Amino acid sequence: MTYKETLDWMFGQLPMYQQKGAAALNAKLDNIIRFSNVLGNPEKKFKSIHVAGTNGKGSSSHMLASILQEAGYKVGLYTSPHLKDFRERIKINGKVVSKKFVTDFIQENKTFFEYHKLSFFEMTVGLAFSYFAEEKVDIAIIEVGLGGRLDSTNIITPEVSLITNIGIDHTQFLGDTLEKIALEKAGIIKPKVPVVISETQPETKMIFNLIAHQRRSNIVFADAASYVEYKTDLLGEYQQKNINGVVACIRQLKNFEVAERDVSSGLTKVVENTGLLGRWQVLQNNPLVVCDTAHNKEGLQLVLEQVKKQSYDQLHIVLGFVKDKDVKSVLPLFPKDAKYYFVRPSIPRGMYALQLEELAQEEGLKGKVCKSVKKGLNKALKNATSNDMIYVGGSTFVVAEIV
Repeated sequence: MTYKETLDWMFGQLPMYQQKGAAALNAKLDNIIRFSNVLGNPEKKFKSIHVAGTNGKGSSSHMLASILQEAGYKVGLYTSPHLKDFRERIKINGKVVSKKFVTDFIQENKTFFEYHKLSFFEMTVGLAFSYFAEEKVDIAIIEVGLGGRLDSTNIITPEVSLITNIGIDHTQFLGDTLEKIALEKAGIIKPKVPVVISETQPETKMIFNLIAHQRRSNIVFADAASYVEYKTDLLGEYQQKNINGVVACIRQLKNFEVAERDVSSGLTKVVENTGLLGRWQVLQNNPLVVCDTAHNKEGLQLVLEQVKKQSYDQLHIVLGFVKDKDVKSVLPLFPKDAKYYFVRPSIPRGMYALQLEELAQEEGLKGKVCKSVKKGLNKALKNATSNDMIYVGGSTFVVAEIV
């Protein structure tokens, strides 16, 4: 199969969470354990850092990778979802996995996938772990896909675990309270492996302390420690919380030499070293166009606070969501004086723009329905003056269509 045919097969034949939502989730580890055994347990052949959380885990993973690259290590990075190309999920020192490795791996294991009905995510995790083992990375940063306890990545025993912010998201899988969600995320805490919590939250602190105590894991609440003020090239004031967790994580990492200058330069070269996209990404100035992948209440709250701090004459918002988000709870966060361009991300899970417009009108948000994300952005650009601001967001998949 060609690379395109391989991806079409992966996306089409087997369920994929970003396309199908809940139907794609296989909430147990049996398949990935079985597959890993067939592959010769590649996850045991490299050191790792495991990163979970509701918001900030992607940015934190890329920061960690950048710092360790600056320290001279060969660093694997596994994240999800991708914005443009599947291979963004699997990188070594910022370079994506080759098309050949992807096609060969899928071809070699296709019979196994079909027989055992592996999910898209399970296949991808096996692929990533095999690639990192084969390439003999010094360390890999592994971002959890969803939750923690039953996520396919949770077969690793990392050097350190990092849990970022906990927010209400994916309630159909993880529970409908911060406490229940924290319990799922705490599933990545391994016996005697230190765990860093980026942000102390009253509802979750006791749960993390309890699980860490049960597993005899040293626990650090990063925002309670005092560190030097670091800068990062990832724009967005919310990144400060992620920086605290990342620096604490590096401090807990044993047997790796990371100098102060590596931390400092790694944080200022995240985009250059890893190719991260979509985090308060400025697409142009005059008018200012910013996109951000924040897609749940906590994430959007932080981003919209930053939008308010910008100076502009008129704010234009190109907005789209996926169907399984609690859109009604996030719409009240959006400013009523902005001009809206309602769009549907072009995936089956995309919420129809007309439906979004109806829900938005109930909150007093007024705007136009547009046929695609690009058309929405083009209409906003046409209507905006050079002193205006355009914000594009609501979903990772909205951002993916314009970066």
